[in-house]
Amino acid sequence: MASDRLAVPHAPISKYGTARSDPQELLLDNLRISSTFPKFLPAAKPRVAYLKFSGVTVGASSACKPWTELMRKSTTEEKEALLPTTPQTVPHTPRFSRKAQRRIFIAGLLSCLTLGVVYGHLGFYFDGVLDSNVATGCPQVDALVPQRGADVLASISDLLATSDYKAKAINWLSGAVQVPTEVFDAMPPVGQDPRWEVFAPFHDYLLTAFPLVNTYGLLFEWTGSDKSLKPILLAAHQDVVPVEPKTYEEWTHPPYSGHFDGELIWGRGSSDDKSGLIGIMTTIETMIAQGFKPTRTVVLAFGFDEEASGLQGAGELGATMRSTYGEDLPFAFIVDEGGGFTDKYGSVFASPSVAEKGYLDVHVEVTSPGGHSSVPPVHTTIGMLAALVVKYENNPYELELSRDSIPYALLQCQAAHGAEMPKKLKHLIRRSTRSKKALAKLRDVVIEDRPFRSLIGTTQAVDIVQGGVKSNALPEQAYALVNHRISTQSSVAETMAHDAALLAPLAAQFNLSYTAFGKAMSLSDGPALGTLTLKDAYGTFLEPAPVSPIKGKGSEAYQLLSGTIKATYAAHRGLDLDAKDGIAVAPGMSTGNTDTRYYWKLSRSIFRYNHKNTIGSKDRLSGVHTVNEAMSADALLEMIRFFTTLILNADESSAI
Repeated sequence: MASDRLAVPHAPISKYGTARSDPQELLLDNLRISSTFPKFLPAAKPRVAYLKFSGVTVGASSACKPWTELMRKSTTEEKEALLPTTPQTVPHTPRFSRKAQRRIFIAGLLSCLTLGVVYGHLGFYFDGVLDSNVATGCPQVDALVPQRGADVLASISDLLATSDYKAKAINWLSGAVQVPTEVFDAMPPVGQDPRWEVFAPFHDYLLTAFPLVNTYGLLFEWTGSDKSLKPILLAAHQDVVPVEPKTYEEWTHPPYSGHFDGELIWGRGSSDDKSGLIGIMTTIETMIAQGFKPTRTVVLAFGFDEEASGLQGAGELGATMRSTYGEDLPFAFIVDEGGGFTDKYGSVFASPSVAEKGYLDVHVEVTSPGGHSSVPPVHTTIGMLAALVVKYENNPYELELSRDSIPYALLQCQAAHGAEMPKKLKHLIRRSTRSKKALAKLRDVVIEDRPFRSLIGTTQAVDIVQGGVKSNALPEQAYALVNHRISTQSSVAETMAHDAALLAPLAAQFNLSYTAFGKAMSLSDGPALGTLTLKDAYGTFLEPAPVSPIKGKGSEAYQLLSGTIKATYAAHRGLDLDAKDGIAVAPGMSTGNTDTRYYWKLSRSIFRYNHKNTIGSKDRLSGVHTVNEAMSADALLEMIRFFTTLILNADESSAI
């Protein structure tokens, strides 16, 4: 057996940025950790550790990551083909006798009946072809079950069915929820803001809970025996959004209690995203305990400020991975937090996100001279800002449903596999593949659904408004923050230009000197009554993410993921792999952004998906970012089954 020693070149950073200088040894079960720490370690430097376990190395770092259209002529085209387009001169013809007219009438009637039958059969034929083409627009792969790793999967499946293992998994997530890891917007760097220190006890908890994986830092490498295979990356984040103190009484159970009521694990982070992190860690811990040794390297990356743009966590992790593995797409695929599966149109759909919208926070600020409120101007800064906000609210971005977009691909899948989709909607989706008019009508229908509406265009939301300090003092400054999620068919520059043009008329109306994103926009040289400034609020703008391949060459990782989803869903419910009541996989898109924004150079195949079950749930988000966040214990166990099957399938694949 290889040496089970962990060489740790650097220690955890204290709140003052210094490290302990004493050599130390710590024995955890059968794992010996030996480390000598330097006297000083700058807070911004990554720390890397390597763990030898049964001949397998685990590294740890806590760097402070042709739909083919069936061409069919339109009604207008058909008429033009059958009817003359210019007036015709009709020659005089003699009248027929009554007997002859009767014979002609009967012959014509029989001809019409015959044509009607033939046309009807053709109609059924074309409808069948069209329905078939809708289905081929969303092909499904077979469930993918590991072969070499079948025994490991069977053993872990048996464990998942035991009450002891279920209790252990529940306790692990419950314990993680009980350690608050709140982050806020625009926090100063680590070492300068004591609020980052909440992660130290969380790391201590992970170290205690998962001794076989070990947790010195937040970047782990479980080294495989074949270095020629591209590794896979599984990601999650430790941080959670803050709980508004005023809402504590609205929680069924306290937000940091980790309470388990026999069905749900309650608390902030139980769903977003400590369940993903604990699900991954539990999977690795269990696979190590079962003696599994990977052929393909598995890398884990856990950021700590995803809810606040991820710059210091995943940003540094991504840089470390690029320097370690290279920038030429070194990973076979990446799986990070994301959606799961749910019921829709009488069928179950899983929707791994293969794209993300872009991001831009616009700071809209108005200034004007202050003074006593008893002698007010016609419009105060707050009044002018209010008009600007109304301008935004009354002018949402135009929504366009494009045939080459992921939301349209999702609709195609729902039409192909949604057993109870209304026939009118299914036919509309079918016609939209060849008719612009039908496509526009389809857009008008789907935008009535707010979640789907948010997928197909750039959105805007006025989230922060601030101004004024006293009731009798004119406000010298007022500002609003407008959050944009940018369409995958648009860009940051296009969004900035749109906003700048939108507010220009009001800047002129109020006689404000206007600057938008560093460019002077004012048209008048005369004296202004104040200023209007638009800028990127936090310098965190983000272009829409590259779209991961979902068909054809390069889509092998998506096919593997799809097969894994199908196999996991069937196994967890005891279904046959080809059961009709199984699950369909459709490409999805994230409305928000994940830590994968820092991993674009690491892989072409990036998926935001953690196999979370929301079937039958009225709240698809399970209280995420609001009160009563909770996670089903059974969903947690199925998540562990998913990650186990995914690792085993990737380990055996020669296609990725």
